[in-house]
Order: sequence, then C-alpha cells, then structure tokens
Amino acid sequence: WGCSREIWRGGLFKRGFKETAFLYAISSAGLTHAMAKACSAGRMERCTCDEAPDLENREAWQWGGCGDNLKYSNKFVKEFLGRKPNKDLRARVDFHNNLVGMKVIKAGVETTCKCHGVSGSCTVRTCWRQLSPFHEIGKQLKQKYETSLKVGSTTNEATGEGDISPPKKSIPGHSDQIPRTTDLVYIDDSPSFCLMSRYSPGTSGRKCYKDKNCDSICCGRGHNTQSRVVTRPCQCQVRWCCYVECKQCTQREEVYTCKD
Repeated sequence: WGCSREIWRGGLFKRGFKETAFLYAISSAGLTHAMAKACSAGRMERCTCDEAPDLENREAWQWGGCGDNLKYSNKFVKEFLGRKPNKDLRARVDFHNNLVGMKVIKAGVETTCKCHGVSGSCTVRTCWRQLSPFHEIGKQLKQKYETSLKVGSTTNEATGEGDISPPKKSIPGHSDQIPRTTDLVYIDDSPSFCLMSRYSPGTSGRKCYKDKNCDSICCGRGHNTQSRVVTRPCQCQVRWCCYVECKQCTQREEVYTCKD
C-alpha cells in the first residue's frame, strides 16, 4: 500500500480497512500536533504556550521556555471530532482510531531542559514540554497499523450502547484479542494493492529500493533498472544573513521501478 492520494484515497475512506484506520489515526495526530505547535509559536489567537502546573520535581528547575500546548489542541480536536457514536460500528471504529492518533501524540511528550549558570554550570534549569517530531509519531502509527486488530460489534445490555469487540466468528489468521484503547482496529479485510483497483493504482512503475523492498513492493513481478543523470544541491553554506547558498552538482544514479 503506497498511501495513494486523490481518487484512490477517497475509495479507502468509504471502507473500514486497516489502511483506513491508519489514515484516520495519522490525520487526528497531525491536527493535534500542528495545533499544539501553532499555539507555542504564537500563530493562534486563542492559545499560547503550555502551562505545566503538574510537572514533578518542580523544585529541581524553573518552569520557562514555551512548551507545546497539547492541552488546548486536545480539547480543540475532541470538539472537532464530536461525541462518541453509540450504534454504528463503522463510526465507532473511526472515532476509536482518531483517539489512537491523539494518544500517540500525548505519549510522546517529553520535558526538555536548558541549563543556565556561570562557565557552563547548571545552577538553574529552565524546562518546558515538547512534542516528539512528527516523523517519530508516524513510525509509531506505522507499527500500530502492522499490528492492527479486526473487530466486530456487541451491545452492552446494561446501557444499550454498542461496543467494539473481536469478531463473533473465529477468523483464521486473526487474533481474538480484545482491542486496547491504543490499538488500531478495522472491520474489513484489505484488498490487494498489487494491481489497479478502485482502492489503489497498483504498483506497476512504482519506485523501489533494490536491496530493501523491490521484492515486496513489486509483488514478485520483478523490477526494471534505469540509469539517469540528476542535478542536486551540494556544498551548501549558510550566509549572513539569512539564507543557504548551494552549488549544483550532477551525478549518475540507478532508478528501480516495478514491472507491469
């Protein structure tokens, strides 16, 4: 699956595949991350830097800097997503996966500190909360995508509300594990992404890395090798003030693409 854009992605959103689960999770994570960063950067009128009255061992440092405002972004995104749906399984699954994305953001918050003192000593530390880089969030969600769980629906007899649960019938190759709040879940088995369909452009002509993933991405069809000359920025230097100046260098490289 190449996380294709435009018409292919629209088809995925209409079904409950594990790829759909990943798209919902990374979208909510992206919105949460961007909002928190925008607050700390002063790009939002309604929020500012994070305040952290609950930091442990406050006596060891001074609260300062400008932390990423996760509290505000979480509140905004939850209001944007709306209430948890009660009956429709697909809506509950989408809501669940949205929350997974937000939880990965929250789990990645770290306390970053800077020392202040004479001759490099650390007499005083100024600390603030900072989110993980988004590429790290993406890696974690990719791992959750690979271990996602297929689910069905049950009704809570006490409340009448629907719950996400393992499928009623045991499915070969699928776990009967009860999904956790941090697991990505899906309801439909994924189609093949090797050939063109309403969900995918297929992998014909797709670039790959010879020694890493060509066998997998090309679905066993083999790959073509093409040599070409490319021009790239090189020998870059930062000039005062404030831009980067680069030379243009040419080099020959091999490009690998999947066969039809």
